[in-house]
Amino acid sequence: MTQVERPPATPGEGAFSFTRGATWLPALAVLALVVGGIVRVVDPANPWVWRGWMLVLVAAGFPVVVRTVRGLLRGNFAADVAATLSIIGATALGQPIAGLVIVLMQTGGEWLERYAEGRASNAVRALEEAAPRTAHRTRADGRVDDIGASEIVVGDLLLVRPGEMLPADGVVDSGRSHLDVSRLTGEAPPDLVQPGSEVRSGAVNLEGAIVVRATRPASESLYARIVELVRTAQSEKSPIQRMADRYAVWFTPATLLVCTVAWFLTHDPLRVLAVLVVATPCPLLLATPVAIIGGINRAARHQVVVRSGGALERLASVDTAVFDKTGTLTIGRPEVVAVDALEGWTPDDVLRFAASVELGSGHHLARSTVDAAMHRGITPAPPSNVVDSPGMGVRGTVAGRDVAVGAAAWMTSLFPSQRAQIETARGAGLRGVVAVDGQIAGAIEYADHAREGLHGFFDQLRRLGLRHLVLLSGDHQANVEGIARAVGIDDARGDLLPQEKVEAVRELMRQGRRVVMVGDGTNDAPALSAATAGIALAAHGGGIAAEAADAVILCDDITRVADAVRIGRRAVGIARQSIVVGLGLSGVAMVFATLGYFSPTSGAMIQEAIDVAVILNAVRASTE
Repeated sequence: MTQVERPPATPGEGAFSFTRGATWLPALAVLALVVGGIVRVVDPANPWVWRGWMLVLVAAGFPVVVRTVRGLLRGNFAADVAATLSIIGATALGQPIAGLVIVLMQTGGEWLERYAEGRASNAVRALEEAAPRTAHRTRADGRVDDIGASEIVVGDLLLVRPGEMLPADGVVDSGRSHLDVSRLTGEAPPDLVQPGSEVRSGAVNLEGAIVVRATRPASESLYARIVELVRTAQSEKSPIQRMADRYAVWFTPATLLVCTVAWFLTHDPLRVLAVLVVATPCPLLLATPVAIIGGINRAARHQVVVRSGGALERLASVDTAVFDKTGTLTIGRPEVVAVDALEGWTPDDVLRFAASVELGSGHHLARSTVDAAMHRGITPAPPSNVVDSPGMGVRGTVAGRDVAVGAAAWMTSLFPSQRAQIETARGAGLRGVVAVDGQIAGAIEYADHAREGLHGFFDQLRRLGLRHLVLLSGDHQANVEGIARAVGIDDARGDLLPQEKVEAVRELMRQGRRVVMVGDGTNDAPALSAATAGIALAAHGGGIAAEAADAVILCDDITRVADAVRIGRRAVGIARQSIVVGLGLSGVAMVFATLGYFSPTSGAMIQEAIDVAVILNAVRASTE
């Protein structure tokens, strides 16, 4: 696997990239105002107070100005423009208090925004760290050499031991086992493989050792393509424009127009500066991060971790929900759904003998069998002489009787005279045939179950405006359609590889839909990254799905998806309300500043009062 390279810095970032959200800028402004104010009270005539304020204004304001100018050169017309003009005007006209108040409001809001966003996702790095680094190449003389996964060539015979991940796509040359393919398909039931079976990199060998003949180098394997899919999806995902910048598109030109009118009416630069100061869009700079932080904190109380402010805004905008099946809409582990008994046996007999011999097995279905017996009040007897045949079944002695449980083909090889009974018992789906003393007693059927309460959950989503619900799965189409019918989803698509899930999500987005993707497995990670917003269920471990998602649900409760959308919409609504009211008050203040009622310093204080009102309103986003 190739290592991930750090993406190049955004143009304009560099020497001054540390200014965005840096704590030292608002701290410096506060320190200067407080210390200078104390000195001015003690010694009103001290000339160094004004000089110190001007020096701090230049030091703290210069990085802000530089960053805003660079943004303008890149075509980014953001909410920073009016604030930057105020800082420049205050410096030029010797109004340090007004300038420092603007610096404080500007950089303080940016710090809040950075705090809300938190750390960046490490999705691709986590995927690559999980990839196999070595392989065991078998030579003609039977010896095994350990090589790097990147050294695999087509035709190599690779030994894969129990518990190891397949390092490359290939075909089984010898051996039998079950493979955990949940990383690739999201499906819990493992695949039985034997000579001639096609296998894919990323699957984990559960039982016996197998030898795989490589058909592709590791760099072209399915697992490598999943890594590339996540990287590509994240790089192509359009960054959300800050809400503040969307409002600044019209408010900043309006501010400059009022400043022009004030100049032509008065030719007084201080009057123009007063207009700029009261028009500094601090409701834009403060309302959004405060409301978003409140929304993120409220979501956390509902056991939903939202990664960033942008992620919360995207959650608030979605109108289409896409779900993985296994582990998302279903419980993610096959359970006993039926016990069939042949003539002369009862279902309890079949389950008792099967659960007893399965006590000595490490097979993935053994626990489900034992749990089913215990749930029905059947206590399994301790087995002896247990022989676990990887990929086939288990056989042992229970209360002096020979008991075997396994795949129909294996049971036929053990008891060829019972072929007809085995065919009768095997049925369809995932089943284990049970034999006692060489006689077929019956079979146990396993299946995954849909979660409880899904109909009510989907009703919640529809009330929130998410009327288009889609089910995407790597499971067989017939199984996917069955689950979809059971839970009330009309659009169900099965037999999908990870890249096909991504394409399905992108097709919905090309139709103008804003998609929230909900999943829990490695195979879902690319689609989680590609969607407008991705939500991962992490109760089963999370893994790369949690790293690739915009939000992570920590408990095993899919209904928290509706909570996340609802909280996001409320937080964004409150932020928008605060912005509109704050800008309206700033507009009124601009008129009074134009008429000469405010000096630059008093205008800054008026703007602070507006900011306090805006912040108090935005804090409501954190309340229930």
